[in-house]
Amino acid sequence: MALEAEFSLIARHFRPLAGPGALDLRDDAALLTPPAGRQLVLTADAMVAGVHFLPADPPDRIGRKLLRANLSDLAAKGAVPLNYLMTVSAPRDTPDAWFAGFAAGLAQDQKTYGVTLLGGDTTATPGPISLSLTLIGHVAPGTAVHRFGATAGDGIWVTGTIGDGALGLAVALGRLADPSGHLLGRYQLPQPRTGLELAGIASAGMDVSDGLVQDLGHLCRESRLAADIAIENVPLSGAARAAGPDWLTTCLTGGDDYELLLAVPPGRSDALRAAAARAGMDVTRIGHFHSGSPEVMVRQASGEPLALTRGGWSHF
Repeated sequence: MALEAEFSLIARHFRPLAGPGALDLRDDAALLTPPAGRQLVLTADAMVAGVHFLPADPPDRIGRKLLRANLSDLAAKGAVPLNYLMTVSAPRDTPDAWFAGFAAGLAQDQKTYGVTLLGGDTTATPGPISLSLTLIGHVAPGTAVHRFGATAGDGIWVTGTIGDGALGLAVALGRLADPSGHLLGRYQLPQPRTGLELAGIASAGMDVSDGLVQDLGHLCRESRLAADIAIENVPLSGAARAAGPDWLTTCLTGGDDYELLLAVPPGRSDALRAAAARAGMDVTRIGHFHSGSPEVMVRQASGEPLALTRGGWSHF
């Protein structure tokens, strides 16, 4: 990307997204003053065309999904979002209208979630559009929720509904009907569960991005526990239920949910429900952790295990 073209693109589309500390995107670095008495939390995610989004997806939704995927990671830590850094690599023939739509989507969600751009990098690439975003948030010191820390007897809880994102991808690929548009919307535009107070409630947690079973397996390994979940307790949307039982395995393993997956001691269940009510979201207990080798058992209504050929999405 020619130098003048790069600076012009930044001025047109990304400078309006910059907030305090970004130095108007005219320098090689930004300045950040953390909120007094808070601990910073940082997370990063990458998205590549043809892998994490479809090239034909609306560019505003691509921008919003990029930001929201990172917001989901911070939500799982119980953190408040603050600022972000971003890199954009795109082919030279990418239309200016694509950048305009992409930036407009970011601007919309910046207002919704109270974050601003600090800086980043733009570059040309011969390959597909590749995006990376690093989000910075903050928590009270020592209160961040980790993947480790669950104990035997903790309940397994999820926010929202499971499987909509994976089914939405099937819709986008023409493999599934979606009369309401709900499933495609959930795939293209995740709903990060920001604002749920987790400090002192969840003993461990993460977001569900690579599939419920696979991500629960991560919690099991980090906490050195086994987990049992009951299929009938996994919350499904009306649109997911309408897809039929042939899609159940996809719901359990498909990824792109961006819901929270939490370990909560029995004595804190009411506190979780109250926190969820304050945040305006649903929570559902789907199983429990117990002593044993780190693995996930999905049980049918009969109590028999459900055989799964895959656990979830693999990045490699």
